[in-house]
Amino acid sequence: MASKKKQLVGNMVIAQSGGPTMVINQSLVGAVIEAVAAPGIQHVYGALHGIQGILNEEFIDLGKESKATLEAVANTPSSMLGSVRKKPTPEDCRQIFAILRKYDVRYFFYIGGNDSAETTHIINEEAEANGYDFRCFHICKTIDNDLRENDHTPGFGSGARFVAQAFMGDNLDNRALPGVKINVVMGRHAGFLTAASALARVYPDDGPHLVYLPERAFSMTKFLKDVKRIYGKYGRCVVAVSEGISDRSGVPIVSKFVKEVDSHGNKQLSGTGALGDLLAGEVRSRLKISRVRADTLGYLQRSFAGLVSEVDAREAREVGRRAVKAALAGHHSGSIAIQRKPGPRYAISYELVPLKSVAKETRHMPREFINAAGNDVTDAFLRYARPLVGELPKIGRFKGYPVAKVK
Repeated sequence: MASKKKQLVGNMVIAQSGGPTMVINQSLVGAVIEAVAAPGIQHVYGALHGIQGILNEEFIDLGKESKATLEAVANTPSSMLGSVRKKPTPEDCRQIFAILRKYDVRYFFYIGGNDSAETTHIINEEAEANGYDFRCFHICKTIDNDLRENDHTPGFGSGARFVAQAFMGDNLDNRALPGVKINVVMGRHAGFLTAASALARVYPDDGPHLVYLPERAFSMTKFLKDVKRIYGKYGRCVVAVSEGISDRSGVPIVSKFVKEVDSHGNKQLSGTGALGDLLAGEVRSRLKISRVRADTLGYLQRSFAGLVSEVDAREAREVGRRAVKAALAGHHSGSIAIQRKPGPRYAISYELVPLKSVAKETRHMPREFINAAGNDVTDAFLRYARPLVGELPKIGRFKGYPVAKVK
């Protein structure tokens, strides 16, 4: 991360990349409002569909949008500028800079996860190699919550809120009509989102009764023993499983069923119900349980309207605002990270960290968040996640006063 330099005068481009979230537009609008008020930034352009929009010269003038429109967009889920999954080639970078120069762009902001941070890092390095003086910033986002340098990332709190409430409803459904229910949750390498399912528990016998995360090797034999034990105890079983669970060799359980990969080399795990079908089939055939169902929550976790976490929305707005402020203060590049302050009460700080420390690589669930058996989370995780998700719906239950049978 370079030291402070003089403020530049020129135009700005902002774009969104990777998977949408419920609060990604808060980051966009936070950055736009801050930039529009800055004397050094002449025009604020939005690139449609990330860096692909730059290559296609598809821009809209965000500086002309009214405050009312911006606020309405901020409170709308999904990526309002459109998104993309594209890793730029050297030739792409050369074209990007020819276009940036043509539009006199001196400020670039890319909202996304670790792959987006890598793209931002590549663009920044190309700028330095070409001696092009501009500011290049990554604005953190991902429901997977797997960005390094961050305690948590915008998008996770709202995604986790959706998962918790989905499991609340599914647990009640499963209690009414008992059986085995398996839900596959997003999470390629990090299990934070799947772990959030545990927030659904209100009563001691509530599901999810079992939680499987990518951070622990998955054994089909152990899984079936776990399900059999829970089913024997409660007469039903609700299971949360990450899409990225892998065997002891690190091979994803579902990989034999999936061939499609994105431009960053990641296998597409969320667009298939293969894992849920596989696990349900094993339970049905080997445990001889007739009522077994599986759902893949898939993309519903990312842009579901009406379930936004207030903390998530507020912090998403702030990381966008702070990225622009850092650029205007003269910093050359970086990523805005959210870090939690120590202590019993929830408090955070925003830190500017180098792009290379966030790019490409991901982090995982801490060891203390996962139980020793590898099939559930700990109270430490629940304490970590509750402030990010917010208060959940109240769940009631009859006390069950018996009525004597009439003779």
